[in-house]
Parts: sequence; structure tokens; C-alpha cells
Amino acid sequence: MNPQEKFDRFAARYPHDHTWCWKRPHYTRRQWFQVLGGGVSGYFLSGSPARAQGVAETSSNVATLNKARNVIFILLAGAPSHIDTFDFKMIPGVTPADFNPDTVNGIFFPTGLMPKIAGQLGSLAIVRSVRSWSAVHGLAQTWAQIGRNPVSALGKIAPHIGSVVAIEKEKERLPGQVFPSFIGLNVGSSPGAGYLPASFEPFRFSPTAAGLPNTTNPVGPSRLTDRLFTMYLLDDPLRKNSPLGKPLEEMDAFYASARSLMYNPVVDQAFKFTTDDSARYGGSGFGNACLVAKQVLAVNQGTRFIQINFGGWDMHSNIYNKNNRGSLYQMSQTFDNGFSALLSDLQSSGVLDQTLLVVTGEFGRTVGPLTAQAGRDHFLQQFVVMAGAGIQGGRTIGSTDEAGAFSADFGWSRQRDIKPEDIEATIYSAMGINWTTIRYDDPFKRGFEYVPFAQSDNAYGPINEIWG
Repeated sequence: MNPQEKFDRFAARYPHDHTWCWKRPHYTRRQWFQVLGGGVSGYFLSGSPARAQGVAETSSNVATLNKARNVIFILLAGAPSHIDTFDFKMIPGVTPADFNPDTVNGIFFPTGLMPKIAGQLGSLAIVRSVRSWSAVHGLAQTWAQIGRNPVSALGKIAPHIGSVVAIEKEKERLPGQVFPSFIGLNVGSSPGAGYLPASFEPFRFSPTAAGLPNTTNPVGPSRLTDRLFTMYLLDDPLRKNSPLGKPLEEMDAFYASARSLMYNPVVDQAFKFTTDDSARYGGSGFGNACLVAKQVLAVNQGTRFIQINFGGWDMHSNIYNKNNRGSLYQMSQTFDNGFSALLSDLQSSGVLDQTLLVVTGEFGRTVGPLTAQAGRDHFLQQFVVMAGAGIQGGRTIGSTDEAGAFSADFGWSRQRDIKPEDIEATIYSAMGINWTTIRYDDPFKRGFEYVPFAQSDNAYGPINEIWG
């Protein structure tokens, strides 16, 4: 059976994952002050790593790349046109002349559309043989974030890739690190922890110059700690006898986690920013998210996965109209400013060497001439851009035909289209996580595979070729 036949055989099948229970210890009054009193203390210092232990799992004997410490995952929601951006195709009489296409580092690129990124192509690996499973926005966006079919039985409870990273890396959290492991910037109601503990949900936040809200209290830290202590004295008997069980325990964890972020100068350092810094990133919501992502990684407070959403790429009409709000020109300029500044700052600080950057939409857009509405509709072929963590930049993986409609050269060992599950496996491998892991703590007791059928059938795997 050749690779494509084997792939097709398992393409429609998907399993899923995981439950737990964590009991809050009964502290003395002095111990509660130790846990809740300091600006960098709280839930993450109170023995919480134990919640990720003791889970039955099995995995095949594979070697992970283990090149990255962090991930920044950028979802270009709405699906950017691949043939106008990172799989550029010049169409005479259609492509605007001011796209100024040129070959940079051997990559044919619209330098006039994204001039700053054009100057950084030497750091980027562009994967072009990527094909989405679906051309429906919600379905494909969720698929890209959980790495499996969202409408399958277990897909409905599947955790986000970032939640899997968070629970896997919980054991590596150091004393004093109080930030959530998974932060979502401008993500809205994105997928979360699924059936995993609620503590592995993304910490959702839309950045502003003022930083995180509600990190101080008018009564001051000591009075607040006294009130929390009193609350626990009153609540503990009720919690012991409550039929709700886990929800109360998880709410308890959220209280302590939130308290650890209050009166903490490191929080301000990571989440606040100046007008000048914002302007350097383009002065946009997307740029501000990129800026905060850079600052969060710089303070090294335990965050390992950051997602940034940048929506508005659904261009069914007037795609090349510069005066149209949300045109390709405006969206590309915003992305160019924010992403180029992020890449530059991560390189300057050395953090890029240990951070995997992933940029993807949920699918691509129709190829060839524009539609009657001067736009492009939904299309399965797409791109993924990666950088950092030792990736060889200035190159492409795979190629499409002359129109950009289908993969002409897959460019990797499996000799087929690259799918969201392969991107998921690549992220896990780069983070030193065995992508073939199966957890046997899912509610259905079926076994949740980190990447569907990666262990039993070798159906998906990492794109090692981006590392050369």
C-alpha cells in the first residue's frame, strides 16, 4: 500500500482525550498567607504540577525534534489568498502591478504588498503543499486548532493543541512562574481545553496599553488576602459536601491563579506597552498582540503556547480595492508591520532560537481570474509559514501547479498533501512532545491520541524537512 492509499484509508477516522481531579490541600492560616500573600505566589506554587501526573498513557518509540521551548501560533482567520501572498502567482491582467513581484532568496514574492516580510524571507520556511479538509470557515478553523475533525464523536471534546502543550509542559514549570501556560490573544471564543482540566484553557485577553485589568484592589494586598482566607474558612465545609465536585475545585484553582497575577510588577512588564512600542508594531490590534507575545516570552513566567488571531481575510469581493476596508492591501500591511516586528525582536533577543512561529489560515482562496464580485472564494489549497526553533529559512517546502490549484511537488517524505494533523504533529515534535501519545483518561475510555492514528497507523507525522 503506497503512502497516499494508506493516508486515504484513515482520512475519515478520528479518536479523542482526558479527565483529572485535583484536591486543594487544607492549609493552615500561616500556609495560606504563604500561598496567597506574595506577588509571585499562588496556585502555580501550591503543588499544582501533581495534577498532570498519574495519567495512564502509551506511546510508540519515536524521536522528537525537541527544538522549541515556546510556540507562537498565528491564525489568519477568514483564509488569506495563497496565490496573492505566500504562494504567489503572477496573473497577467489581474495581479496589480504595485504588488511588485520579485525573487528574494529564491522565493517569488509580492514585495510591494509585504515589503518588510520580503526583507525577512531568509528566516521563513514556506510550506506550500498544504491542503485543508474543509472550505467551511468554522469547521476548518477549529480543525486547524485541534488537529482533527471537529464533528467526529471525540472531536467535540478535543482540546486545543495549546492545551495539550500546556498539560505536557506543566511538569517543567519552575517555582515562581505564575503566568498561564497557554495564552490566547484576540482569540474570542476559540477552542479551549476540551475535556482536559479547565486550568488548561487558554487565558484569553485582547491587549491594550493599560495591560491586564483588575490586577489591583482598593483594599490592598493584605486586606484582600485576609478576605480570601475568611472565604475559604466559610466555604470549605460547603465544598466538602457539595455534589458539584470538580467544578468547585476548578473554580478554587482559578481564584488562586488570578490572585498570583495581582500586585505583580512582572504582569505589568509583560502586558502593558507604550504608544511608541505599539506604533513600531503597526499600532493595530494584531500588532499589539504580537508585541505582548514578545513581552510575555521575555519575562519567562511559564507561558509555553501563545495563539494570536487576526481575522478579516474572507475576501469575496473587492479584494484589490485599496479604499475597501479589509482589502488585501490593508490586511497585508497590518500583518506585515506586526509580524515583521515580532520576528525582528525575537531574533534580536535570541528568543527566536527557542520559539516556533506558525502562521496559517483555515484554507486558501480560488485561483486564476477574480470572481464577478472582484474577489476570491473559498478553496482548499493553502500555505503555512514557519520560523524559529532552528528552522532553515529562505526556502519553500512543496510547490503547486501553475495556477496554484493543486500540489505539484509535495516536498516531504510522506509524498502527499500536508494536512492540519501533520502541522499538529510538527508542533508537538518541535516541543519535545511525542505526537503518537495516547491518553486513556478520556470520558469515553476510548483513548485520546494526540494526533489521530499517528501511532497505530502512522497516518500523520511531523514535517521534518523544514529543518533541512
